[in-house]
Amino acid sequence: MSNFDIAQLAHVELYTPKPEESLKFFTDYMGLQITAREGQSVYLRGYEDFYHHTLKLTEAKEAGMGHVAWRASSPEALERRVASIQQSGYGKGWIDGDLGHGRAYQFVTPDGHNQEILWEVDYFQASADQKTLLKSRPQKRPLTGIPARRLDHINMMCSDVAKNREFMSEQLGFKLREQIIVGENQELGAWMSVSPLVHEVALMGDQTGNSGRFHHIAFWYGYPQHLMDLADIFAENGIKIEAGPGKHGVSQAYFMYVIEPGGNRVELFGDSGYLIFDPDWKPLVWREHELNEAIIWYGSPLPNEYFLYGTPDKPAKVPVIK
Repeated sequence: MSNFDIAQLAHVELYTPKPEESLKFFTDYMGLQITAREGQSVYLRGYEDFYHHTLKLTEAKEAGMGHVAWRASSPEALERRVASIQQSGYGKGWIDGDLGHGRAYQFVTPDGHNQEILWEVDYFQASADQKTLLKSRPQKRPLTGIPARRLDHINMMCSDVAKNREFMSEQLGFKLREQIIVGENQELGAWMSVSPLVHEVALMGDQTGNSGRFHHIAFWYGYPQHLMDLADIFAENGIKIEAGPGKHGVSQAYFMYVIEPGGNRVELFGDSGYLIFDPDWKPLVWREHELNEAIIWYGSPLPNEYFLYGTPDKPAKVPVIK
């Protein structure tokens, strides 16, 4: 089975109990563009996202991830991966589609995260006043907020990182790029991709004993000065900056984490990082004595809540280390 059947992260649906406040965060501050509204959902995209939308924001009782969608690399690749998922026992079935894309096959990870895989997508069409002469960009750069350029990756919290990593590898063809292992063989984190990116998905051990929770969605902003500008805007408007700016050892990412008004964690990701072109790449393993460098290459330490808080927010099922 081809390792290139999944092409990319297509879109993410986030739930929010504060739809208007969350929408203001993503549009007024982060500069995402609204492409449609339907029912209790608003569809948005970064100005360098080519598809109809990359974020679906849906009103709900509590924060969390509604689903994540992966685009296959061809109609045939879609069918191959659906067959593999069905054999795994984690398949849910086909839907006719949603605003912005055609039919999709829905499934869950071993931890219960809702996923779908699709091929047919609608492409964003800029209005006359938003068309740009820069042919590699689907629209002009917005004049609102400090605009995020594109969707980058997601991080899902797992009760069993290894089991979910194996599923992403065997059923979807993801390649393991980096991982954290402590003790004899306890896997605390895995970073995986289907492209030269370091990761489109990260899997993080949920220390609270819960399963199926969401850790963060990440948007690529591109330039360091934009991160500083955005930090200033967030501070002035009461948006909680959880951590950063700083740099991770894993992925070499320059980062800032914030909690949007609905309760979901959002990462502003970019600038440094690295790309993987080696077809024989060997996964990088960070051990227990290297955790400090893996998590924070430079910058202030991450707060304890970073490792415990996810959405939906649930009480811990097991004692946690403070």
